[in-house]
Amino acid sequence: MSFAQPQDHLGSNNSGSPSGDPLLLDSIEEFFLARMPRKHSPHTLSAYRRDFESVIARLENVVGTPKTDLRISCLDVPTLRRAFAAISDLSASTVSRTWSTWNQFFTFLVAEQIISGNPMAAIDKPRVPKSRPKAITGDDSVQRLLAAAAQGRKGARDPWPERDFAVIVTLVTCGLRLSELLDLTMQSIDGTEGDRVIGVRGKGNKERTVPLEPEVEQIIVGYLESRLRRFPGRIRTGDPLFVANSGQAMKRGGLQYLVDQLYREAGIRSKVPAGALVHALRHTFATSLARNGASGTELQRLLGHESLATTQRYVDATAREVRAAARTNEAYQILRTMEEQDPQP
Repeated sequence: MSFAQPQDHLGSNNSGSPSGDPLLLDSIEEFFLARMPRKHSPHTLSAYRRDFESVIARLENVVGTPKTDLRISCLDVPTLRRAFAAISDLSASTVSRTWSTWNQFFTFLVAEQIISGNPMAAIDKPRVPKSRPKAITGDDSVQRLLAAAAQGRKGARDPWPERDFAVIVTLVTCGLRLSELLDLTMQSIDGTEGDRVIGVRGKGNKERTVPLEPEVEQIIVGYLESRLRRFPGRIRTGDPLFVANSGQAMKRGGLQYLVDQLYREAGIRSKVPAGALVHALRHTFATSLARNGASGTELQRLLGHESLATTQRYVDATAREVRAAARTNEAYQILRTMEEQDPQP
C-alpha cells in the first residue's frame, strides 16, 4: 500500500523527480523550510536530522536503493515497519522521539496533499517509562556545593570564585537549562531593585521570566564588579552575562567543566545522578520547590515546560501531601504501636 498521491506542485522541481513522486530527501528539506518560522534552536534541528538519518539508513537496506534515490512512494507501511524494526536496538526514548519526528513529517506531507494519509498510525510507538527527576541526592549537598563555589576551585590556574559562585547560584535558584544560562545577556536581567527577573529563552525560543531574589542579585553584581576589574571598560547591554576567563562568552564545554569541578571540590560528585551534570541542578531546583509546596502550574511556568505532564513528575516524586496521605495507612499506626510496646534494645 502506498500513501503517495500524484501532485503537480511538487513535480518537476524535485531534482528530476517524476511528477507526483518527489524524492524523500527533497521532501525533508521542504519540511524544514516549512518549519523555519518556528525558529527551532540548532540543537532541535540537529535532533530532527538525526531522527531522519537513522531511519533513512535502514530504508536504504530495506528498499535496496541509495538514499539519494529514495522516493515518497517507497514509504508504505510494510517498508516503514521494517525500517523502524531495524532501529529497535536504540533506547525506547530515542525510538519514540524518532517516531514523533517522522509522524510530523508525514503530517506535513498530508497537509501539502503529497500523500493521502499518515502511515505512522500503523507503526507502533514504544512506550517510554516515566523517568524520575535526576536531582542531586544528600540533604547537605547543595550547601556543600555553594560553599565550594564561594571559596573557588582549588588549584585553578586562573581562579575566579565570584564568577563560579554566580553561575552555580543562578543555576540552583533559577532552574535554567545549560543552553538557557549560556544565552543570557546583560539585557536578560530586568525590573527594579528588589523586584528583578531574568528573561529566559527556552526550547522553541519560548520566553519566560524567573524571579531573581535580592540575595542572588547581589551575588551577580559582585561577579560583574570582579569582571570589570579583570576586563576594564564598559559592559554593553548585549554582552553575554557569563563569560569565560578569556572574557569571551562561556561555551558549553567550559560550563560543564566548571560545574563538574565544583561537584568534586564539594565532595558530592557521587551524589550526582548518572547522565546529568548541569541538568542535575535544574532537577534539584524543581524537586526542592515541589518538596516545599509549589504547585504543578507554578513549576511549569518557572521551568518553561510546554506540558504540565512533564512538570508533574517533580510533584509526584516529592509532594508532601502525597506522603502525608500514604502515612494514613493503618499499617503505619500498627507498626508504631508495636514499636512502643516492644522497643528495640
